[in-house]
Amino acid sequence: MKMTKRYILILLLLAFIFIPTQSAAAKGLLDGQVIFGSSYTLKSGDTLDGDLVVIGGIVTIEVDAKVEGNVVLIGGNLTVDGKIEGDTVVIGGIASLGEEAIIEGDLVTVGGSLQRDPGARVEGEVVSNIPAPLIHIPSVPSVPAVPHLDWKFNALWGPVKMFFNSVAVAAIAMLVVMFMQSQTARVAHAIVSQPLVAGGIGLLALVLAPFVLVLMAATIILIPIAFVVLILLLLAWLLGVIAMGMEVGQRFVKLINREWASVLSTGFGTFLLMLVLGTVNFIPCVGWLISFLVGLAGAGGVMLTLFGTRSYPPLSTIDPTAHVESGAGG
Repeated sequence: MKMTKRYILILLLLAFIFIPTQSAAAKGLLDGQVIFGSSYTLKSGDTLDGDLVVIGGIVTIEVDAKVEGNVVLIGGNLTVDGKIEGDTVVIGGIASLGEEAIIEGDLVTVGGSLQRDPGARVEGEVVSNIPAPLIHIPSVPSVPAVPHLDWKFNALWGPVKMFFNSVAVAAIAMLVVMFMQSQTARVAHAIVSQPLVAGGIGLLALVLAPFVLVLMAATIILIPIAFVVLILLLLAWLLGVIAMGMEVGQRFVKLINREWASVLSTGFGTFLLMLVLGTVNFIPCVGWLISFLVGLAGAGGVMLTLFGTRSYPPLSTIDPTAHVESGAGG
């Protein structure tokens, strides 16, 4: 299979994320199955007519079971002991091929983990961690100035923009948790356990950052480092928001007494958090202050944990059953 075909396959199946689905298995496109944060077993002797898409779920294809289509795993667990007639794509998840597993198409992994028994058979190509495609964006010609829009349209555009911003950050949160679940959990624990300390560190960084960046920019040789520091500060804010979204999502799941995959609960929690902060921002004069404080606490939590690479408070000073261990994926 050509590389272009692989990219098209991945993009099409990633688009399934935006298809409305139930938390359990539901009928998807092409008469297949979309498993969204749930468990699914294709029992021995059964045949699935169509594609199988797994998003944060746990799927088992037993011996003598058959999938007459493609299989895509996004941030979940897939165990194959049967037969897959199409291609198999693993994106940020864990796939296990048993001794009797047969994949007639290609096997492609993108940031995922593959455990393959020597007896497993893949008749197509096996491609591990393929690079992202290069997309050429042509230059945009100058356009005439847009006339002032009607006030009613502007009033409507604010909530619409807020909604799509929330969706975008939630999607980023799901991708981050696929690869950095334990790091994000450490940041969330630091923010929840020490909110004043995290906020103070965030405020200190906000006050000192402009002076440090100006001093670096004044020395030509340090300009690239200043740019890197600025990017790190922006990433610290984003990871902090995602960590708080993880906490919001976990508490929501406990409230409704359900069990969701961490990817799903973090995405929903981040979306809910961004939606609330965006709504509060519409309050005149003081609305921005809530988002400002949340951003400070989030960035401070990231700095306290060095982007989630260590626990804060240190493990020696906290209960070993605390949030980091219970919420981390590794």
